[in-house]
This record gives sequence, structure tokens and C-alpha cells, in this order.
Amino acid sequence: MNRSTAIAFAVAMTVPVSGAATANAQGLVTTHRIPAALAGEIVAGAVDACAKMGHAVTAVVIDIDGVRQALLRGDGASIHTADSSYMKAYTAATYRSDTIDLVERSKGQVSNLQTRLPNVVLAQGGVLIKSGNEAIGAVGVGGGPGASIDTTCARAGVAKVQDRLK
Repeated sequence: MNRSTAIAFAVAMTVPVSGAATANAQGLVTTHRIPAALAGEIVAGAVDACAKMGHAVTAVVIDIDGVRQALLRGDGASIHTADSSYMKAYTAATYRSDTIDLVERSKGQVSNLQTRLPNVVLAQGGVLIKSGNEAIGAVGVGGGPGASIDTTCARAGVAKVQDRLK
């Protein structure tokens, strides 16, 4: 192979590679996160709402990737509530839906969500947090005595900051 042919071959081989690298570099994703102060307000609002009803709960806020942003264990909340509230938030973020809606949709059906995916639980108390139409996180509340109490408290926490989630 002469020098001109070798140079042409080298150039031909690098163009697709550098083009592919450029395409990948252009694919950056912009995300929005819940600031720590707002996450703290959400968990405080949720725990407070339940405390006013006489229930000791734990609330957890996660970002859309499932990373804990804030956790508050209310006075008297039992030990398992830290885990259950996280799993409820994780489930809401995973399915981009409040868990109470997932529970309703699954009634009368056998669901194997809990056995197939780690940290996924089919229980009310997980509420999706949105900025406009974009899901940016979730809050989970655990420890209420059933029905929709955990969901009510989680929604109360989000309501405290909803106007600032823009």
C-alpha cells in the first residue's frame, strides 16, 4: 500500500468513528431535580399532615432515579416505615404513577411486581412529584393505619411546595 492510499484509508476509517462519537456527545440529557430545601419541606409537610390526624409516619422523597433526597421519621413511627416509605416512593417513580392508582388497577388481578423488581411494592402511599408534565421524583409515606391515609399525607406534603416546582 502506498502512502497516499494509506492516508486515504486512515481518513476513511476515522470519519465514521468520529461521527459516531459526535452523535453520542450530542445526546446529553437535561434533567430537573428537587432541591434539598423543597424535599425537606415535602417530608415535613407529609409527616405533619399525618401527625395532625394522630398517625406516626415516615416520609421519604426520592429523585426520579430513586436516590433518596430527604427522609423524616415522625415521632413514634415504627422502624419498618423507613423502608416501606422508600419502596412506595420508588414504585411511584418507577411506574410514573401514584401507587394508590396502581393498587386500584391491580384489584382482581394477580400481580408479581413485588417478586420481580427490587424495591417495588404494591401499596398506597407513593405519590409522583411533577414539574409541569415532567416527573422529577416521588414521595412515599409509610405508617398510616391503612385506607388512603398515607397517600393523603404524601399529597399534602407535595401540595406545600407544588407552586415552586417549576
